[in-house]
Amino acid sequence: MKLLPESRKYLIENAAAAPSAALLRRVDALLLLMAAGSADRLAALPQGGALARERARLPRAAGSVWSTALAGPSATRVVVGELASDADAYQQLALAARMVQVLAAAEPARVALASVAAGAADPAPVGALLAALLAATESRPAQKSKPVRGWQPARIVVCGAVDTATATAIETGAHLARWLTALPSNVLFPGSYRRALATLARRHGWRMRVYSESALRRLGAGAYTAVTRGSRDRDAALVHLEYRPRGTRRSAERPVALVGKGLCFDTGGHNIKSAKSMFDMHTDMAGSAVAVGALEALTLGAYPGPVDAWLALAENRIGPDAYTQQDVVTAVNGTTIQVTHTDAEGRMVLADTLALASRTKPACIIDFATLTGACVYALTERMSGVFTNRAALRMLLEDAGTRSGERVWSFPMPADFDQDLDSPTADVVQCLLDGKGDHIYAARFLSRFVAAGIPWAHVDLSSASRPGGLAHVTSTVTGFGVRFVVALLADPDFHRALRSGART
Repeated sequence: MKLLPESRKYLIENAAAAPSAALLRRVDALLLLMAAGSADRLAALPQGGALARERARLPRAAGSVWSTALAGPSATRVVVGELASDADAYQQLALAARMVQVLAAAEPARVALASVAAGAADPAPVGALLAALLAATESRPAQKSKPVRGWQPARIVVCGAVDTATATAIETGAHLARWLTALPSNVLFPGSYRRALATLARRHGWRMRVYSESALRRLGAGAYTAVTRGSRDRDAALVHLEYRPRGTRRSAERPVALVGKGLCFDTGGHNIKSAKSMFDMHTDMAGSAVAVGALEALTLGAYPGPVDAWLALAENRIGPDAYTQQDVVTAVNGTTIQVTHTDAEGRMVLADTLALASRTKPACIIDFATLTGACVYALTERMSGVFTNRAALRMLLEDAGTRSGERVWSFPMPADFDQDLDSPTADVVQCLLDGKGDHIYAARFLSRFVAAGIPWAHVDLSSASRPGGLAHVTSTVTGFGVRFVVALLADPDFHRALRSGART
């Protein structure tokens, strides 16, 4: 089973906004999004009269999908999605995914994407179709004795002024995140993960630095190395990747730091998980996959600013040397931690990673982690939770979620919660045993390891996996976070807020 996905092999081209008769003759299928009130624009398309008559005899409620074949020798298949006039990005993406599923059975080689949905919300409806088509036709890890043949169209024609290069970069990064997260733990473990990252670093021109377990121990990263003690293979490492745009000086601008939890398998340690809870713990490294997937998307999209990724690769295993409840360990910033539950390992490795990332004085830190079940209970898997130490960032984070279709909700984390994290033997307890409000307490715990003056956002990835998929993604592993990061960093208001220095 390969550690990295293969590159896509099809051609994407742009065409005029309205599909022409000639275009419809040379493609096998057309995906067409239309909004309420655009029936006249539908009728104006080639063979639009026939489409309008077909639509008149079928349900036209917002969210419905219907299909027909055009007259003529090519018999081009047209799949139409009825979009509500006020549909947001999430609704556009979800409808686009359903349209692609209708089309997939025919496996057309040449597909056109178009919209008669003027005025719909960002991203453009055609962009939603492209994202859904790319996600549906991407390769996925498998090791079957009889390989499953996937469908990939040879040519995609995008009608309208869609930035296909950026859209493809985003979905390439998201595909990487989904691929890595789906790999089984005997294929993707800290040592093999490091090899995959080295390959990516060479491919994209990233600078890569590896802090081995022994190096972390020398640095005093006692929280991180407490978790790694139970592993038989001493291959845990913190990997630091640097992307720098061409033509810029390495020290000219402070980077955005993306931090990812990379627990390649989590047994829960001595506080062992049940079989049901442990079943998907190979995906507990999803935060690191999102960080590296976002770094790839930003690199391919030629993002103009510097970006770092800090990936905390480890396993939480059971063994004679595994850490236990009531241990007291010291993090790299000198904070002492009383261990209360060995299954709260994510905040332990993140504590030292955030502290080490802080030493580079980044413009901001954004961390991603499948951290707490409490966030899933609060939001389900349809949204993810965000926390920040800057009041000015709360609305900007939610806005980026709205624009990208990867929705987030900003939770409070007032300082008085720290009173409950007081420890009789250390500076702070790792977590509370009852689990109540654990997503908030986890954020308060992590905030201690972000250096003063650095804007920080923490994303608790309750949406990393969802049966049946999410928005335009139909696989259980969603890759949630890559689209969100790209949208956030593209927002000038976000960068202005970072410069303003306004605190909570």
